[in-house]
Amino acid sequence: MAKLVSSFRNMAMSLTVITLVAAAALAGIYLLTQARIEQQKRDAELSAQQSVLAGDENGTAIKVAVDGFGGKMIVMVGFAQDGTILGYKILEHQETPGLGDKATWWFQAADKPGQNVIGRQATGQFKVSKDGGDVDAITAATISSRAFLKALNDAYVEFKAQQGEEVEAWAGASVMTGEEAEPDSTQIETCGEAEPNEKSKEMEAQNE
Repeated sequence: MAKLVSSFRNMAMSLTVITLVAAAALAGIYLLTQARIEQQKRDAELSAQQSVLAGDENGTAIKVAVDGFGGKMIVMVGFAQDGTILGYKILEHQETPGLGDKATWWFQAADKPGQNVIGRQATGQFKVSKDGGDVDAITAATISSRAFLKALNDAYVEFKAQQGEEVEAWAGASVMTGEEAEPDSTQIETCGEAEPNEKSKEMEAQNE
């Protein structure tokens, strides 16, 4: 009987040790993975800064986060000293594939002056043509287009603030209108992808 109790005790101790070792190993793997992910994000942001500044050593890169159609849209924008937009890069987004996700290239298409914002003088007043502006929205993705232009406007406000000037971004149509509207949220800093569905496509199309 004593031998049986001893065997159970040894088994329990062995299981405890194995559990602790496994937990420690998993924690180590998690920390290493998180560190790697954070480093990848830093590398991506550094690369984005170099890209959006287009070689302008005196330019400024501003990172902003706004509410897009499918979730947060994080955009980095490069400005020349006079406020001209040098470039942009969308770091993260959850816009609808084939619709809103076109923002990654739509607004820097050199052969489409109506939609291209590169080289334009920023004023904080960018808006889509549907709202009385002079920027062509992405076809069937006005919500995503508004979100992107809001990012440009907010980035410009921060850019001017760093120069000691105060400007206001256009506060006209919401990114989402009517019952689709969500509370506005913008995060600014200096320097996962949603599944498509018919409802989201219809909501985007309604705002074309």
